[in-house]
Amino acid sequence: MNKRGSGILLHVTSLPSPHGIGDLGPWAYRFADFLEETRQSYWQVLPLSPTAPVYGNSPYSSVSTFAGNTLLISPDLLVRDGLIDASILDGKHSFSEERCDYDAVIDYKKTVLDHAYDSFSKKGTCRDRFDHFCLDNASWLDNYSFFAAMKKRFDGRPWSEWPKELRDRVPETMAAVQSECSADIEREKLGQYLFFEQWKEIKDYCNSRGIQIVGDIPIYVSYDSADVWAHREIFKLDGEKRPIAVAGAPPDYFCSSGQLWGNPVYDWDALRQTGYAWWVERMGHSLRLCDLVRVDHFRGLVAYWEVPVHEKNAVHGCWVEVPTDDFFGRLCSSFPSLPLIAEDLGIITPDVRETITRLGLPGMKILLFAFGEDNPMHIYLPHTYGRNCVVYTGTHDTNTARGWFDREARPEDKERLFRYLGRKIRSQDVNWELIRLAMMSEADTAIFPMQDILGLGHEAQMNKPSVAHGNWAWRFLPEQLTEAVTAQLRSMTETYGRGQPSSFV
Repeated sequence: MNKRGSGILLHVTSLPSPHGIGDLGPWAYRFADFLEETRQSYWQVLPLSPTAPVYGNSPYSSVSTFAGNTLLISPDLLVRDGLIDASILDGKHSFSEERCDYDAVIDYKKTVLDHAYDSFSKKGTCRDRFDHFCLDNASWLDNYSFFAAMKKRFDGRPWSEWPKELRDRVPETMAAVQSECSADIEREKLGQYLFFEQWKEIKDYCNSRGIQIVGDIPIYVSYDSADVWAHREIFKLDGEKRPIAVAGAPPDYFCSSGQLWGNPVYDWDALRQTGYAWWVERMGHSLRLCDLVRVDHFRGLVAYWEVPVHEKNAVHGCWVEVPTDDFFGRLCSSFPSLPLIAEDLGIITPDVRETITRLGLPGMKILLFAFGEDNPMHIYLPHTYGRNCVVYTGTHDTNTARGWFDREARPEDKERLFRYLGRKIRSQDVNWELIRLAMMSEADTAIFPMQDILGLGHEAQMNKPSVAHGNWAWRFLPEQLTEAVTAQLRSMTETYGRGQPSSFV
């Protein structure tokens, strides 16, 4: 990322599709063409892991950090590949074009994938490629597919409530259940094979056009996940396999009780004894899926806030140091380039800044945060940037630029923005003015949520962190991708020297 470039943040679920949720089908390729036409260098996505209604359909809370989200599998590509008949897609469902209806989509995609599995079982379609995939990914796929099959068998109950022999992974019981549920387990494996085949196809398409994929790693994993069930030795759990402590954030100006996230925390001493094997495998997997990876809550890889599990809030937690140098030494020896983006938002201590600088990682700058105080050297104001950073107008957790201007910016915030721009602007112009500030900054990389490219308001916010339901559902409409939007983005990208080399366009 040491050259000027720009890109768009858009999760796959937000793409247009007739199947109720954005997927890896035709519109993923049309969006890649749009990126190429506007001379973008990056497509940033959110975590690709499975989502579930019990976690609010958040891609940051998953039953697996390795598995792919089978809701993103394109039925159209399954028809193309002869795995389902087109007739099962005709006229049986009517989905919203503007929102993901997760409950309806989950049932629909299950039906589609059941048809694909029946076809696979009868015809043996792609059996050799499937077997090769299963062999290459056995280190995580065997555990995940068993776990997913058991979740369905036990009506979604957490693994800690399964029969003790399965909870504790007793080999004889595991082997017996493996044989008894072999079809259900293979069905889960086929879903993963189809996801990764379709993902590889769109990633190769992007890469051939000079577009790099930026992925996302949540630092923590969910307790009720295949990762904790299969690797409980690297988490702080008690004799009953329940967390001793959980992750969170300390009290601050914005929240006097702190934040209690509830994820189990790592046992870094145990990880060190394995040479950080699980993390090395996780990072390698992520870097095969994506060209670069944003590490969410990077500060937790230097020191993290640990809260005893019985606490009702995060007040009585404590900072616990991570063996950062040893850990990153191991990662750097395995991945010499280590193409990471450090999510360093919020209150970041000097030791975290020093680590990011020492590793040469780009941090993040958010323009929506730049005008909240009268500080001409605010770290998010463009004239303060160095080259090695990624500037965003906003993120998946913030309002859109227009939504911020209309609903959140105070009169004094707007006045500081006007003063910085040198003139007053209207609400309908704020998105392009912030994009321009990012584009013309010294930062090597500038990335914009698709909502800001389209100039959408608060209704298009992807996630409202303080709201439990209704998040992760926004989708854009085909007619919103106009010629005017395309021309404006391309012009601005070229004007500020962020366009791809001409060999890609």
